[in-house]
Amino acid sequence: MKIKNVQDLELYQAAFRLQQAIFAASKQWPKEETYSLIDQVRRSSRSIGANLSEAWAKRAYPAHFLSKLTDADAELAETRHWIATAVACSYLSDQAEANLCALADTVGRKVGAMILKSDQFCLAVGLAKR
Repeated sequence: MKIKNVQDLELYQAAFRLQQAIFAASKQWPKEETYSLIDQVRRSSRSIGANLSEAWAKRAYPAHFLSKLTDADAELAETRHWIATAVACSYLSDQAEANLCALADTVGRKVGAMILKSDQFCLAVGLAKR
């Protein structure tokens, strides 16, 4: 399959699924968490896909591309922290935790693979030498 835009990437699609699953799960959390835990986990999970989008737009610049991929990975790490916090506060069932962690694992494997093979995704244009 030819990749026409970032939304065609399996990694982006997995990140988007994680973001939406976190949004759905966090709707059930206590209202007093609205401006702390809920806001934080939603922001970090949404930032994964946002950073992937920025990375994709910067493929002509390998260092920038890799930097944005590592930012996406860092946002995933933050998201995992907030999921663990929700578990510690008893806001997630065992099944919900397992589902979110499985989605996060998928995103982590895919972003790690893209980081390791980042040069294969970069555009071969003469812009970097100017």
